[in-house]
Amino acid sequence: MTDLDEVRQQPYTESQVIMSTVRVVALFVFTYGLFVTFHGAGSPGGGFQGGAIMAAVVYMIAFAFGIEATRRWLENAVIVGLAAVGVVIFGGVGVLTIALGGNFLDYPMLAPVLDPFVVLPPNELTKWGMETVEIGGIALIVASVLVGLFFALAAGFSAVALDAGRLPDDETDDTEEVPE
Repeated sequence: MTDLDEVRQQPYTESQVIMSTVRVVALFVFTYGLFVTFHGAGSPGGGFQGGAIMAAVVYMIAFAFGIEATRRWLENAVIVGLAAVGVVIFGGVGVLTIALGGNFLDYPMLAPVLDPFVVLPPNELTKWGMETVEIGGIALIVASVLVGLFFALAAGFSAVALDAGRLPDDETDDTEEVPE
């Protein structure tokens, strides 16, 4: 048995102090991530930083309550769905500006679409276009990709498969039997 196998077999131990602290702190950290995301256009921060902070909340929950329990609570479909929504928002705004005759993410080109609802000067169109892309697109993409990578790395690799030079999902058995 290798050291890696011994580490993998150690049971997850719960700490009431850490669990209680995460229960209190997680909401504040998530709120701060939203603050950084929403105020990114007018102050330091933005979608990337806010998304990373919001992903850190999932990390805290996973370390406090267990990675597998968190993985069951936050299903893979939710993570992929949030990433897909972010890509659709980001790409949708960009493609819409191209369809209206501008460049990719040329926000003042959104005026014909928004004029029936609200009339904004070009600088406000740029501001609201950037906010849409940062909040609805980039923050969702960054948070979901970071959480997805965390879960993928936490799943780890089998020590036996690594010793044999195979990936965990590789079903082929390329070991040779030694004749006696």
